[in-house]
Amino acid sequence: MTRKLRAVFARGGTSKGLIFHAADLPPERRHWDAIFLSAMGSPDPHGRQLDGMGGGVSSLSKVCVVGPPTRDDADVDYTFAQVQITKAMVDYAGNCGNMSSAIGPFAVDEGLVQVARDGEAVVRIHNTNTSKIIRSNFQVVHGTSAGDGDLVIPGVAGSGAPVRLDFLDPGGASTGKLLPSGQVCDWLEPAGGPPIVVSMVDAANACVFVAAVDLGLSGIELPDELAARPDILLRLEAIRASAAVAMGLAVSIEQAHGQPFIPLIGIVAPPQWSSTLSGDEISADAADLVVRMMSSGQPHRALPLTGSLCTAVAALIGGTVVERARRAAGAGSLRLAMPSGVLVVDAAVERDHLTSWRALHGSFFRTTRRLFEGFVHVREI
Repeated sequence: MTRKLRAVFARGGTSKGLIFHAADLPPERRHWDAIFLSAMGSPDPHGRQLDGMGGGVSSLSKVCVVGPPTRDDADVDYTFAQVQITKAMVDYAGNCGNMSSAIGPFAVDEGLVQVARDGEAVVRIHNTNTSKIIRSNFQVVHGTSAGDGDLVIPGVAGSGAPVRLDFLDPGGASTGKLLPSGQVCDWLEPAGGPPIVVSMVDAANACVFVAAVDLGLSGIELPDELAARPDILLRLEAIRASAAVAMGLAVSIEQAHGQPFIPLIGIVAPPQWSSTLSGDEISADAADLVVRMMSSGQPHRALPLTGSLCTAVAALIGGTVVERARRAAGAGSLRLAMPSGVLVVDAAVERDHLTSWRALHGSFFRTTRRLFEGFVHVREI
């Protein structure tokens, strides 16, 4: 037996996912997992999610829930769920920056937020995963969010209307601290390998950063090259799990392995020539930093936006692995060379009393598109 639930399927940045109204879901969240797993086609031992809406990779296996705000400084509440592909697991530990770009337009188009019929709309989004506010700015035409535009983002064919996202005071989104250990660098001793220097930073989502050279990598490897290196994947997961415990996100290595979404793990390298998935070249002068990231155990084909924001913040904190690898110190925009092209992220930090760092904001532009609206059929619980 199946039942149908109202839903919108949308692309947000370089991700795709289902968006539900909170009012259409059971009030108790313990009932959500079964719905989301069925809707996305998980678990699938073949890794393809053919029996659901998922696409077999982490960036295409996402669910968002939008409803009335529970804070006075927000217009809507938004909860993000990362649905695992091969496991019966739904992770609510962090947020997805790409899918966040779809939330403001969804709220306007669904009548959850009233705005002017034409002009710029501003929607204040309360992300319940991180308890942070995201400000979404976009154009409205004849009462609905604009879809057509000239903005091209790496990893997405064609162009669309820009959506500006401002993550306000993003530090400590996952752990309560911008620098969970209090240090800009730490030595970790991951299982099965030698100690390694990392930077653990928490802005928008918790991340652990490692220098490519310390992994025996150049930093310009494409996702398929990393996926073909089980030794590297095991090493990265061991580092990620060790960081999860050090950051207070897990009480044991075993628990950390069972929570694959955060911390995200970023591999950084100095600017250098690299190639994109489409075969385009990125010159050393076209970027300030080369970044590769893992998302839910898979090499990401673009970059998670929350991870990109955290990277930009980390690049402004003196002495981090990221700051050491970037082209030059200073505030403002950072150009990140990634497998799908170059992503520009703006961030600002401040330092108090020479020791305490605070992330003020992180901002970037995305495009979004509603792909279909209607009902998704899920198995009865």
